Amino acid sequence: MTLLSILEFPDPRLRTKAQPVDTARIADPEFQTRLDDMFHTMYEAPGIGLAASQVDDHRRFMVIDISEEKNQPMVFINPEIVVADGHQVYQEGCLSVPNIFADVTRANRITVKAWGRDGQPFELQTDGLLAICIQHEMDHLEGKLFVDYLSPLKRDMVRKKLEKARRSSAA
Repeated sequence: MTLLSILEFPDPRLRTKAQPVDTARIADPEFQTRLDDMFHTMYEAPGIGLAASQVDDHRRFMVIDISEEKNQPMVFINPEIVVADGHQVYQEGCLSVPNIFADVTRANRITVKAWGRDGQPFELQTDGLLAICIQHEMDHLEGKLFVDYLSPLKRDMVRKKLEKARRSSAA
C-alpha cells in the first residue's frame, strides 16, 4: 500500500469541489487500490476519516473508521445527506490542519445515502461521532474546511500558527 501525501491548509487544492465517482468503475482495481491507500494513509496519520480531496483526488468519496481497534472501515462514495436533525458542538481536528482543534456545531443525527466499496447503494442513519465525522469529510468534498466555521480572526491565527510550525520544522 502507498502512503499518500495529505494536503495542508491553506493549500488552494483543498478548496476544489469534488466531482461524482462513476459508480460503474467502483470495482476497478485502480479505484479499489486507491481506497486501500486512503485507509493506510488515514490509519498512519493517525485519523478517523479522510476525504479524497485531502489527498489531491477530487472525486466524491471518503473513508472512515471511528473504532478504537481500527477494524470497522467504512467507504462512502458519492455521499449525500438526506436528513439532518438536531445539533451538537464537538471539538474537531483535521489531518489537513494539523494540531489545531476547535468547537464546531453540526447536526446531531443524519441520514446519509452513498455507494459502498462493494458497488452497492446504501442508506445509513447515525448520530454522535460518526455523524460528525461524515459531515466533516463531506465538507472536504465541497472544498470546505472546519476552520471555515471559525471567525476570520481565529482562522488567520490558525494560518499563522501553521506557517510558523512549517518554518520551524524546515529549519
